[in-house]
Amino acid sequence: MAVQLGSGEYTFEVDENWAKLPAEVTLGDCAAVGVDRQQRVYAFNRGEHPVAVFDAEGNLLRTWGEGVFRRPHGVHMGPDDTIYLTDDGDHTVRQCTLGGKVLMTLGIPGEPKPYMSGEPFHRCTHTALSPHGDLYVSDGYGNARIHKYTPDGKLLMSWGEPGTDPGQFNVPHNICCDTDGWVYVADRENHRVQVFDGSGRFETQWNNLHRPNGMCMAAGPDPLVYIGEGGPSGEINRDWPNIGPRVSIHTSKGKVLARLGKMHAGLAAGQFTSPHGMAVDGHGNIYVGELSGRTWARFSKDPPPKRIRVIHKLVKTAA
Repeated sequence: MAVQLGSGEYTFEVDENWAKLPAEVTLGDCAAVGVDRQQRVYAFNRGEHPVAVFDAEGNLLRTWGEGVFRRPHGVHMGPDDTIYLTDDGDHTVRQCTLGGKVLMTLGIPGEPKPYMSGEPFHRCTHTALSPHGDLYVSDGYGNARIHKYTPDGKLLMSWGEPGTDPGQFNVPHNICCDTDGWVYVADRENHRVQVFDGSGRFETQWNNLHRPNGMCMAAGPDPLVYIGEGGPSGEINRDWPNIGPRVSIHTSKGKVLARLGKMHAGLAAGQFTSPHGMAVDGHGNIYVGELSGRTWARFSKDPPPKRIRVIHKLVKTAA
């Protein structure tokens, strides 16, 4: 019997064997996930095949990006059948065709700007497009900034600085835009999501979160927001219940509708280790990219298994 998570309208079945990989293909930690208009799934991972493309049934269609990416981190699917791939190890954002041809590169490959200088980029983390075509980049590990670009890559403005006050950041880790052009930033180490207008003016924040990592927003008006929350990162609270790792579903105003995940961190069906990348398809199914290999030592002193699940599919059941 399949493992179920959630309840009522937000009930999901865990498809344990969704990703069907040939024996000769091993993916690394899956930092981010995207779904295109044909319901194909793009797993941006840290293995030998950085972009692995699956059909909706989990069959591997192709891989690409070999030799291009240093440390995959973020995926954003454009409305024009392109994909934006954020590489924090290379300090770049690349816009590519769905077949892997690079169309535009933001940032200088391999050349970070000075740490906390505010200049783009120093270990950028994620990318989002507004309905007006503006491109936002969270510059999150070596900066505390959000950068706004024109569709063709001209820098318009930046905002943010290190700190804990509204408009300040402590690892801006992920970013989304809604249909009104508001900007949602997963401010991970401040345990919140901050919401801004398109010009960077602070509007509100959501505080009922624990280390928000992955984040995506469904299509349409008043969309649901899906957030991958990281679990305890220290030995002192490793076994604490009810703080993750988990996937939470929110309204566009921040109200929690569901929290998915069996306690505690692990590799069993319905458990997560570090839900780092999030995507939802047109049927409401959730894809979760995991950093299981990197985070294994946080919850187990045993050596990690040879093959660790790096992507989950949570299948939405009928209401």
